[in-house]
Amino acid sequence: MKTWRVVVIALSFLLLSGCLVTFKEPLPESDPAPKGLLGKWTSTNAWGEPMDLELSRLGDSRYQAVSYFKAKPKTREAYAFTVSRHGDRWYLSAKVPAQFGGHFIIAGFELNDQHELVVYNLDLDQIKQALGQKVFSGEGFQTDDGEGVLIDSRMDQVFAWLDDPANSDVFVEAVRYQRLARAK
Repeated sequence: MKTWRVVVIALSFLLLSGCLVTFKEPLPESDPAPKGLLGKWTSTNAWGEPMDLELSRLGDSRYQAVSYFKAKPKTREAYAFTVSRHGDRWYLSAKVPAQFGGHFIIAGFELNDQHELVVYNLDLDQIKQALGQKVFSGEGFQTDDGEGVLIDSRMDQVFAWLDDPANSDVFVEAVRYQRLARAK
């Protein structure tokens, strides 16, 4: 799980019990990041380890997440991602490593009134239920780190389902970051 944990921290998409929801396609379009997203953030992971996250621009509508544990600031992992606003929700998308299929993950995020960055993962059980009800097409897969699903439905179909208020509980809070205070 160590390699995947690094990916999880870097992108703030926590695997819930080793579960993973991936998509054949990335977000259909990219938007500029919302004001306040870029910069330095801090949190504590599920294992009680303090970690930092730096979000910066790579180019037009492309961004980079660099994360590291405070105890090991020189050991950093960087991953590119895109953001998109769809309906009332912000999403981000990043490619997962080949060992996890090389497809894309999608997560929701918000910048709340407390100036926190909150990232939401998709609940695997609800996505599997939607697959069983033929809302999406896709298939399950297994990795050394747990089970997952690969959704191969068109993204407009996925977002129509995600945007339905009846499905708002498909998003599960994965991590909450606070703005890193500047040293004086």
